[in-house]
Amino acid sequence: MERRITVLCKRAKKADKTAACELLKIYYADIFAYLRRLCNSRQDAEDLTQQTFLKVWASLESFAGRSRFSTWLYRIAHNTYMDWLRKNAGSIQAHPHKWWQDRIDENPGPFANLSERQLAMRVYEAVDKLEDGKKHVIHLHYYQGLSIRETASVLNIATSTVKYRLREVLKILRIKLGVRETKFKQEQILQIAKGESI
Repeated sequence: MERRITVLCKRAKKADKTAACELLKIYYADIFAYLRRLCNSRQDAEDLTQQTFLKVWASLESFAGRSRFSTWLYRIAHNTYMDWLRKNAGSIQAHPHKWWQDRIDENPGPFANLSERQLAMRVYEAVDKLEDGKKHVIHLHYYQGLSIRETASVLNIATSTVKYRLREVLKILRIKLGVRETKFKQEQILQIAKGESI
């Protein structure tokens, strides 16, 4: 897949619209989901996603390939969100449940576990209340699936800082959710936080 992305980037740099459209198809949903969780508004997330891709196309020539394309793309999305947040600081209302409600399956299967869904909702709400630095690490690493190194690159921080914040968040979540520290419970919370068990 990464080789294909590299080829598409090279073609898109040469103004190949088909390659640019292919990159958009590959990454649009992930970038939208990331921004949707952060800004808690479908409309704002759509606007921010569009702004992100406009910036990507405008600066594609500067992408040197020192990182993966997806890492570079998430960094642009993150910076676009941070700019939007600064401009709208006084007018933003937190509605963590809105993103979560959009994510809930309207037709759960016969084995859907209500307590698991409730725990997942509590995890999402607890993550949304974290300070921004920790929240961004969780969103990028767990929800978007970026590696620790990629998360560090997007946020322009050291990998050790990412690891530290992840450990701190797990401690905070255990306390807020009243979960005893067992390896099984820790893995279960992380799976639920990623949406794997829903």
